[in-house]
Order: sequence, then structure tokens, then C-alpha cells
Amino acid sequence: MALDVVDLRAFYASPLGHVARRFIGRAMLRLWPDCGRQRLLGLGFATPYLSVLGAGAERVLAFMPAAQGVVNWPSEGLSASALVEPTLLPLPTASIDRVVLVHALEETESPDDLLEEVARVLSPGGRVLVVAPNRRGLWARMDATPFGYGRPFSRSQLEALMRGATLAPENWAEALYVPPLRGRLFMRSAPAWERLGSSLSLPFAGVHVIDATKQFYQRAPLRATRRSFAFRPVLLPQATPTPTPRIAPRIAPRAGGPPETGSPG
Repeated sequence: MALDVVDLRAFYASPLGHVARRFIGRAMLRLWPDCGRQRLLGLGFATPYLSVLGAGAERVLAFMPAAQGVVNWPSEGLSASALVEPTLLPLPTASIDRVVLVHALEETESPDDLLEEVARVLSPGGRVLVVAPNRRGLWARMDATPFGYGRPFSRSQLEALMRGATLAPENWAEALYVPPLRGRLFMRSAPAWERLGSSLSLPFAGVHVIDATKQFYQRAPLRATRRSFAFRPVLLPQATPTPTPRIAPRIAPRAGGPPETGSPG
């Protein structure tokens, strides 16, 4: 079941949502400290982070999936949000410099098609920042937050998906080591949880944050390469058979006369 945009907006307005935005935003800024003069696209529900990453950007767009719904963004000025089909983005090829995926990859029915479409709209050398729930994290096991819905991923699964879409992962980060509980004690101790988890590289972070670059070349699919060397039977032409000469039937000789051959006239 896809998340509704109203529920997502309500989560980020809550204290726990503020914690998630704070620590995920920090991880994003460590990977992308500057997006100046870049064309930036947020896909999914990325608006809580676009205001942090989009400072100084040439253009910022917020695309939200049709199954999720759309809200007006930003709240002031002209709207930069739109309702789209994630695997059929209304953008020309190689028209975007950077893409941010939040609450998108785990919600789509076909992660492969989504990443291929992202790679299509990215310019050569463009970069994508993916935020996805960690399969081993507590946030993916509890449905009290949006990260508990959809499909969580391991690091190896995300790497395989990206490489299949000609996206090369370069930098990795984790965030949300604090348990997804709404008690005041956990809210106050959230910075300590983050420092402890990141310093010890603990495996139960809530989300993966991956920075990948679009490759300049298109790799040949492995299946096509195998098919090109597959054994195929070769049909050689056969020699034309020589027709057998027709032998005239013998006719019994008449009484008192020589034997006759051939057919009667």
C-alpha cells in the first residue's frame, strides 16, 4: 500500500519527523555540500530536504508519484511540484544535473525501471542521492514511520540495482541510529545515538544514503552477449538429386512379329 502525501507531511511535522529530517539532512550535506548552479530534482517526497540541498541551485523541481499524491511546494511563490508517473518522467533526456530520491525507491513496484528512468533524465556525469530504508534497521521493522512501509534494502541490493541502471555508487552514509520511538527520552538522546552509531559503524542504522554518478557509457547487457555466442544449427544446401531416366515399358510381342517397345500411339 502506497503512503499518502498527507501522512508524509504529518510525519515530518511531528517531533520524530524533525529528528529524521535533521540527521538525514546532515548525511546529505556531507555528501553534497554544494548544489550551486545545478538543476535539482526531488522524486518521491523529497521536499523536506530540497530546502536544505537546493540553496543556490539554478532550478529545483519536486516530482511526487501519482499513487502518493501531491502538495504545493514551496509554500510561497510559484509552485515547483508536480504529480508524475515515476517511470515516465515528463523531462527530456539528460536535462537534470542532480536527483534526490526519498520515499520513492521502496514504494515503487519496479525499482529497476525507476532507476533507469532517473539515469535517462540525468546528464552525463550527473549524480543521484538515494535514501532507502535499511533492511537490518529498526525503522524498517516498525510502521510508526514512513520508513516502515514498502521494501527495505541491504547495501548489496542497492549497489546491484544502481549498477544495473548505469549508476556507479561512490559514497555511502547511514543515518537514524536512534530507535523510532516518540518518547521524550529518545528524542533528547538522539544526538548521542547518532554519534555512537556512526563512530562504531553499527549495522542497524535506519536508512542508507547513497551518492552515485551516472556513467558516461552504456554497458552491453550480459544476456545479449551470451545470446550472440549461442550455438545455432547451420543448414547447408543439399546437392540436387539426378532424375532417374524413364524406362519405356516392354510390350509383349505379337504372334509372328518382332518385339515392340514404347507405348502405343
